[in-house]
Amino acid sequence: MQSATAQTPLPNPLLHPLQHVRARINRFWISRLHPADNTTLTQRNVYILPTRPGWMLGLTLLVLLIASINYQLNLGYVLTFLLAGCTVVGMHVCHGTLRGLTLHLAAPEPTFAGQAASVSVQLHSPRKTPRYGIGLAVLGSGQWAWTDVPAQGSATVHITMHPQQRGLQALPALTAETRFPLGTFRVWTVWRPAAKLLVYPAPEAHAPPLPPGEPSAGGAQTAQRHSSGEFDGVRAYRRGDPLKMVVWKKVAKSGQLVSRDTQQAQRFELWLDLGQVGAFGAAAASLDRRLGRLCAWVLAADRQDLRYGLRLPGLEIAPDSGDAHQRACLSALALY
Repeated sequence: MQSATAQTPLPNPLLHPLQHVRARINRFWISRLHPADNTTLTQRNVYILPTRPGWMLGLTLLVLLIASINYQLNLGYVLTFLLAGCTVVGMHVCHGTLRGLTLHLAAPEPTFAGQAASVSVQLHSPRKTPRYGIGLAVLGSGQWAWTDVPAQGSATVHITMHPQQRGLQALPALTAETRFPLGTFRVWTVWRPAAKLLVYPAPEAHAPPLPPGEPSAGGAQTAQRHSSGEFDGVRAYRRGDPLKMVVWKKVAKSGQLVSRDTQQAQRFELWLDLGQVGAFGAAAASLDRRLGRLCAWVLAADRQDLRYGLRLPGLEIAPDSGDAHQRACLSALALY
């Protein structure tokens, strides 16, 4: 840790005011953009500026022009205006690579906090010629995904982001750019999507076993743990058990045939209750860690194909199983 700290360069105090001003300008600019999941790039929302090689090319053309005038070099004039013409054509082609392109954002799939989330953007071109070297990224991230769009066709780009907080979050602003064909001009646009990303709590890495089942109405009066210390609701396979009673997820994991224990399922119900999870310190951090444990329990119960319910203050989801039930429980944890 000390060596890493020693190798970290000291910040330049002169850059901080400029970066602060630039960040405020970007926030103001983005706030004025209308959120939309579909956008068509026109001259009103596509911008162009020379790149560093472009500025160097302009300086070179200026030097060539001055030298040609000073020494009356006819071939110098030819070379200067030939390069200038190529630059103008390159500027027109570069701007046309983005102009007229339609961007469509697909609804993002939920993810867990701290894990990578992939956002799919479809690029559609009505032009009869292909478009080359188009990159998309989260604004300011610097992690570009590049693609070519065929003539009168579509291409899909996957942009990766890493949300750190749970909840229903607005997607960050996206940017698309190209420097095709010469790299002397940068053409870009900024796009503010309207879609939101649902981020589940980060599941606890080493969560304890599932809590014991609670006695159901009309069933046993006391709950008991199995030898493994957790509620599993299964038993060894018995000859004659129907195939629909076999817990195939546990078979694939352990290699042993097991069936659902219908008698235990009638006597006990597995409830994942926030009150069963102890505190972890500070209130805000403790709540996220407690929800992370419930998230790990939901995933573990689903892997074992168990019926389970979820209890949160002011919310109760009845015991059930399946993908839809899992998504409902994870969504409740994300939005709590």
